[in-house]
Amino acid sequence: MELTAYVDTLRHDLQTAAAAGDERTRETARLLSAALDPAARLCLVEAMSAVADEVTTAWGQGSVEIRMHGREPQVVVTSSHDVSAPPAPPPPTTPPAPPGEEDVDDGSTARITLRLPEALKGRAERAAAAEGLSVNAWLVRAVAAAAQPGSPGPAQQLFGRRMTGFARG
Repeated sequence: MELTAYVDTLRHDLQTAAAAGDERTRETARLLSAALDPAARLCLVEAMSAVADEVTTAWGQGSVEIRMHGREPQVVVTSSHDVSAPPAPPPPTTPPAPPGEEDVDDGSTARITLRLPEALKGRAERAAAAEGLSVNAWLVRAVAAAAQPGSPGPAQQLFGRRMTGFARG
């Protein structure tokens, strides 16, 4: 789904509202509208994800997911008649834990590209669905938990102790 038209409409509406003000107000609106794109896209995708969760819960015949393809969301509808699809996730029983004080969401986001083996991607999708979360929200929560001060690093989680050295193959 192309979000550019929606973001452009929001930008235009902001500048139209500021047109009633003085030059300083119009300049502020121009600067704000230039920075609006990432925040507006994130807000729209979050709203779409919430709607997809509500539709999935109310429908009961499959699932509706929002998946990102580059900067654009894609709506994926899976029918329970599709034998290759996982069952629709149950509604979450408890809300996710709030972020710690050091993880306070200031509204800014950063984009990274994460390449996962296909099998691990499938496991992450199933884990996120089981918790009623989008894969992105699930990954953000997993990274935040792993980055907590005092949390064990990946090597400690896998092996219980840090390993050093080298091997020949």
